[in-house]
Amino acid sequence: MTTITPGETDCLVVIDLQNDFMPGGALAVPEGDAVVPTINRLAARFRHVVATQDWHPAGHSSFASAHPGRSPFETIEAAYGEQTLWPDHCIQGTSGAAFHDDFNPERVELVLRKGFRPAIDSYSAFTENDRSTTTGLEGYLRARGFKRLFFVGLATDFCVRWSVEDARTAGFQAVLIEDACRAIDLEGSRTAALSAMKAVGTQIARSSDLGV
Repeated sequence: MTTITPGETDCLVVIDLQNDFMPGGALAVPEGDAVVPTINRLAARFRHVVATQDWHPAGHSSFASAHPGRSPFETIEAAYGEQTLWPDHCIQGTSGAAFHDDFNPERVELVLRKGFRPAIDSYSAFTENDRSTTTGLEGYLRARGFKRLFFVGLATDFCVRWSVEDARTAGFQAVLIEDACRAIDLEGSRTAALSAMKAVGTQIARSSDLGV
């Protein structure tokens, strides 16, 4: 495969590279920390990088602890549809919400925080889980003139997948750098996510395709 050389209209989107999603964190993604060095090397190849952070208030409606008698990973019917309940994670201002210490944010031009509305969870970097409340990222990227977005981070089957699908809906080209992501993988959700992203026209690449 010809090496992909990121240009002026390309942007690397780093999804939720936060402590609570790392091994030992409140909502650990298996091998989540393994992607950090790869993402740092990828960032050095891009002229433009944005990053997202889950940024929940304490007692967020997506936390199992906010629903007496419920346990993490159960599902409930929220006002906007089915919602997975999670362990308390990425609470605003805590060390769990901070970026992994080894992540180098030097190239990051924008940090977008999501999930701060108490009654709505937010997987996608573009749209809250009600699918109508926007984060403003689409407008920012369009105003900057970006056309192709490269996605890395955590987790493949939730926040990365939803972000990629919304990017395609918004008309951006989307590239998933597969080895720079890791999945929670609930009942085959990683495989389902990859199939769904391919179905909407996402290019699946590896870091080596970008010379990393």
